[in-house]
Amino acid sequence: MTVEIKVPTLGESVTEATIAQWFKKPGDKVEQDETIAELETDKVTVEVPAPASGVIEDITAAEGDTVAVGAVIGSIGEGKGTASAKTKAPAKVEEKAAAPAEETKKSAAAPAGKLVEVVVPAAGESVTEAEVGEIFKKVGEAVKADDALLELETDKAAQEIPAPVSGVIREFAVQKGDVVQVGALLLKIEEGASASGEAATSSAPAQASAGGSGGMPAAPAAQKMMAEKGLSESDVSGSGKRGQILKGDVIDAAAKAGSSPSVSSAPAQSAPRAQSAPDDAAREERVKMTRLRQTIARRLKDAQNTAAMLTTFNEVDMTAVMDLRKRYKDLFEKKHGVKLGFMGFFTKAVCHALKEIPAVNAEIDGTDLIYKNFAHIGMAVGTDKGLVVPVIRDADQMTIAEVEKELARLAKAARDGKLSVADMQGGTFTITNGGVYGSLMSTPIINAPQSGILGMHKIQERPMAIGGQVVIRPMMYLALSYDHRIVDGKEAVTFLVRVKDSLEDPERLVLDL
Repeated sequence: MTVEIKVPTLGESVTEATIAQWFKKPGDKVEQDETIAELETDKVTVEVPAPASGVIEDITAAEGDTVAVGAVIGSIGEGKGTASAKTKAPAKVEEKAAAPAEETKKSAAAPAGKLVEVVVPAAGESVTEAEVGEIFKKVGEAVKADDALLELETDKAAQEIPAPVSGVIREFAVQKGDVVQVGALLLKIEEGASASGEAATSSAPAQASAGGSGGMPAAPAAQKMMAEKGLSESDVSGSGKRGQILKGDVIDAAAKAGSSPSVSSAPAQSAPRAQSAPDDAAREERVKMTRLRQTIARRLKDAQNTAAMLTTFNEVDMTAVMDLRKRYKDLFEKKHGVKLGFMGFFTKAVCHALKEIPAVNAEIDGTDLIYKNFAHIGMAVGTDKGLVVPVIRDADQMTIAEVEKELARLAKAARDGKLSVADMQGGTFTITNGGVYGSLMSTPIINAPQSGILGMHKIQERPMAIGGQVVIRPMMYLALSYDHRIVDGKEAVTFLVRVKDSLEDPERLVLDL
């Protein structure tokens, strides 16, 4: 029985690739899933595994040929074949190295321990793919178990991928910006290995910060294009595995080379100021939006387009809460191991008001209204990656101390990029605090499908008329944005007044008034 060797799927926008190299030849015996060839696209190199065990019968596409996705490039049949050629791949890659020092380097780099694959983890029912963000390690670098290897960005959060074992990174299968499916290979670690002098030499080409391919031959398509463009390997930074120069690298280098003369000659010219538009364009920076930022933009705009959103305002005198906090903050921290902030009071005030005005804790599902008999309170947290909303579950059943502890945990996880999808699902109402950035007043956008969001703001001393006298009080503006399809104006105003009453007289929370 003959099994065809076909070009695998390479991604949504990639339809063809170039045969970079064959690791086997007709007559060689191969095992299923053993690497038999390497393909090169504009963005990455891809290894082709053997679809079955057997003997290479025929190779129909030679190195340097361009082949389409799904094309047949060879075949495997039954038979004994010649001795297994598993070690031919690395030998062929290093074919040009003949010096004894290079032979020593090759033997040191050859994996001796078990190769452990690191794959894209499952991130929740609705998450099927992620984008590779920052890569923290290099090929050849030693890592310890649980070290952060790279970052994956999904529609909902950024997640660090830890090392499952201690060892040395031998291969990266992805680059920054790649979109990967759940279960896809990210990298391989040689378990138990230690980084030696070989680590530094192997990691340098992977980063390709200096020009050239670090000893790895440029891909055939890249070599052809370099010849056409008049470029040498030292002019191009390789982004492929082991620093290999790919076709896309040559395109980038040619574009930079083409633009450099005009830039260098600019100082010598005395062009009028009005003709400086190209200089403005050169000073611009185009950065691709992260998946998280794209999702934030889409969801906020969807909320504006879908909900009948309206905002009502009030103000709260923070004197009572601030006095209570000042009086008990040291004792509170000593007993509970967490600082007493304002969010505990606001969360309990919101939960108290939600019980009285359940419409603010509801959502629309088609033609039905779903009233939630629980309070999962989302806390909007700003991070360097964008806005995330971790959820304090069953906040209505928590004490202020429990709320503060959970909020501290979630805020730290958000800043460290370690929030899970479960941490951000199921919220019924959201609180956002623009006051920490100095905002005096705002109109927050609801976090659909929720029907309400409370905006906190800066505490500022203002003159207030109390008992016929003008006194200075610490005041905060509150804003409640709500979905008018569910919440009537009377309910929205009443809800905000209840929050105000609870904060100005915290004893009401204790007495459930």
